[in-house]
Amino acid sequence: MESGLAAPTVEVRTIDQIPENERHGRARDLFTIWFGSNIMVLTVVTGALSTTVYGLPLGWALLGILIGNLVGGIFMALHSAQGPQLGVPQMVQTRGQFGVYGSLLVVVLVIIMYAGYFASNLVLGGQSLHIVAPGVSVPLGIVIVGVVSVVATIFGYKLIHTYSKIMTVTAGLALLLAFCWILFVHGVPTDLFGRGTVSATGMLGTISAAALWQIAYAPYVSDYSRYMPKGTGSKPSFWATYGGCVLGSVLPMILGALTGAIVGGDDPVGGLAQLTPGISTVILIVLSLGVANTNAMNLYCGVLCVITVGQTLRRSWVPRAGGRAVVAVAVFAVALLLALAGKDNFLVVYQNFIALLLYVLTPWTAINLVDYYLVRHGEYDVMSFFRADGGVYGRFNGPAIIAYVVGIVVQVPFFSSDLYTGPVADLLGGVDVSWIVGLLITCPFYYLAAKRWSSRTQPLDPAAVPADATSNP
Repeated sequence: MESGLAAPTVEVRTIDQIPENERHGRARDLFTIWFGSNIMVLTVVTGALSTTVYGLPLGWALLGILIGNLVGGIFMALHSAQGPQLGVPQMVQTRGQFGVYGSLLVVVLVIIMYAGYFASNLVLGGQSLHIVAPGVSVPLGIVIVGVVSVVATIFGYKLIHTYSKIMTVTAGLALLLAFCWILFVHGVPTDLFGRGTVSATGMLGTISAAALWQIAYAPYVSDYSRYMPKGTGSKPSFWATYGGCVLGSVLPMILGALTGAIVGGDDPVGGLAQLTPGISTVILIVLSLGVANTNAMNLYCGVLCVITVGQTLRRSWVPRAGGRAVVAVAVFAVALLLALAGKDNFLVVYQNFIALLLYVLTPWTAINLVDYYLVRHGEYDVMSFFRADGGVYGRFNGPAIIAYVVGIVVQVPFFSSDLYTGPVADLLGGVDVSWIVGLLITCPFYYLAAKRWSSRTQPLDPAAVPADATSNP
């Protein structure tokens, strides 16, 4: 992304590799896209879980939020370097681990994730607009926020980067204003840090929610770095992404925890409005604009995933800007139905949703990072990603698929949610450590399995691949 805020044009490319002559931008652009996109209502709500649903004292809640983001951010940011190196979307690169057809399961799960987060953001955006303008019903607010997101998705990569730069300044100032207003104008109760109860379940729940917030970005981190020059560098990409996403997440989550500790209840958005009388309209409008920004990112990457699935099943499909627009509207329609259906019981649905996401995303991120950094050291035959037979990676890559299944299965006894509580989690009093177990088992399991089968997965000489088999979609 070039410096400045030049008027963006409609992006032409979708899932094909970005040629070197179209690469642009610097690592610092990764800071603004991740900082600006995180300051929104859903981040505040996620932070509020710590003092409402999990009932922690504020001090412990802040510690849990910090630990979860710092740990989860490592996994999230490690994916960032893959974009400049390979120049393709994250889920296309996943074909290098799972095979061209084996990757479909993961891609479909990620599409569901995007739709779920998109719907969650729509609900909160609609609620925020309704609080600001009571004449705007929640369903109408949901539609308004969604339409803005669709427009940004249709324009694509450059507009989303530009939008995030603007939100870095405006949302950052709004966040600072909210903190100052609550602390120095509204005031806080004298027993603020004495409210709540410390529990292992609450602490690990808070840490897990914050860690998942970061890990959930992993399936599309490189989508927003794939236009950057190949020489951008792994370290600059990592630190710009890590700093932007962790800082941009921790601050609004702290605001949410503070709101939950003071107001309580199951409506953090309304609670925030109560704590910022006189400026709540400005705060909620800015945070709603942040929702539209983040939803544009979710929708954009969800669309790339849908295109990835479609192009896998039908090689002759060559989607460009028009195809992306059509798919964007279709995905929006599905997410809109989900948002309207779940708007009245949002916090419970959202809590269960992020728990399920953690179970399926943890083994994927472990496999992807181990493969990229330890097995292949960033060297992939990108042309094979677009071959009907998967090229050197094949249609199905056994080690990755087996490791993914194992990574999910080993977590089952540790599951702890309203939907299911495993026997080990029950013995631990409901403490959910499944994602930790998933990482600890999946990483070495996949590494050993991949090394054993390495002779089958060595990159081909691109010159040996027929030209008609390597053309990008």
